[in-house]
Amino acid sequence: MKQSFYIYNSGDIKRKDNTLQFCPNEGAKRDIPIERISDIYVMSEMTFNTTFLNYISQYGIPIHFFNYYNFYTGSYYPRESLLAGQLLVNQVEVYKNGEKRLEIAQKFIDAASFNIYRNLRYYNGRGKDVSQWMEEIEGLRRQITKTNTINELMGVEGNIRQQYYAAWNVIVNQEIDFKKRVMHPPDNMINSLISYVNSLIYAKILSEVYHTQLNPTISYLHEPGVRRYSLCLDVSEIFKPLIGDRLIFSLLNRNQITEESFTKELNFLHLKKDASKLIARELENSLKKTIKHKELGRQVSYQYLIRLELYKLIKHIIGEKEYEGFKIWW
Repeated sequence: MKQSFYIYNSGDIKRKDNTLQFCPNEGAKRDIPIERISDIYVMSEMTFNTTFLNYISQYGIPIHFFNYYNFYTGSYYPRESLLAGQLLVNQVEVYKNGEKRLEIAQKFIDAASFNIYRNLRYYNGRGKDVSQWMEEIEGLRRQITKTNTINELMGVEGNIRQQYYAAWNVIVNQEIDFKKRVMHPPDNMINSLISYVNSLIYAKILSEVYHTQLNPTISYLHEPGVRRYSLCLDVSEIFKPLIGDRLIFSLLNRNQITEESFTKELNFLHLKKDASKLIARELENSLKKTIKHKELGRQVSYQYLIRLELYKLIKHIIGEKEYEGFKIWW
């Protein structure tokens, strides 16, 4: 089974015969069979050459880069091997049709807000009284299909998340004093943690998009822009509550991540290496969890749920089956 490969130590990575070799600045060299790698995450300074890039491109392996503060900075995305001109044309046509675009965007937010509500319901049933925020979100969810523009829809989504994040102070056992989401840059421990986890999910989705015929730059909820794969932002809205937020709650409530996991002198912007590695490891474990799929009738991993979501989107775009966003059913 292929796995993600995370690099936390500075060094060189290169092709060695028919495999890869990582040579850290300190420590022993390590050979990694390329057939076992699904994608690579670079969390430190690394050097490589075109021979290495050409080699991993043959195997369709994306590389995702993060800076010193664990902020996602970009990806190397190999040339698409599953090109489909007609699907690309259909993707663009749906985007340019305001009504069709809004319909898909509403489905994204409907599914995302449902999954948010399920998270709150889970904790509400376990002694965390978040019923007031559940009621607020229920009311806001009824406004989703009434929106007439993407901006209106994004406004409803923002209000839902505002209510959701207010409930985190009850859900999390630590004193977090979490008031609002701040991203550029994060202004406290929780915002830094959310940014890091969300960026890992974004990169995971990009890796999954690569294995489909979708173009990751054409999106429906978020406006396509320069230097970003905006379709990944769309799809990540659906999976952040299931994969990212549940992971964050678990890490905080088990005290695996605390203020000591961050560099206080940098206003909690910087995750320490051990904490970053712990989060990545726990995320990988979460993605390997399986549930029995209602339609397929077999066990599928959380990560494969992302692939299935992309397949559903393709079917909608080509007019084969109407898209319905993934909603937690267990």
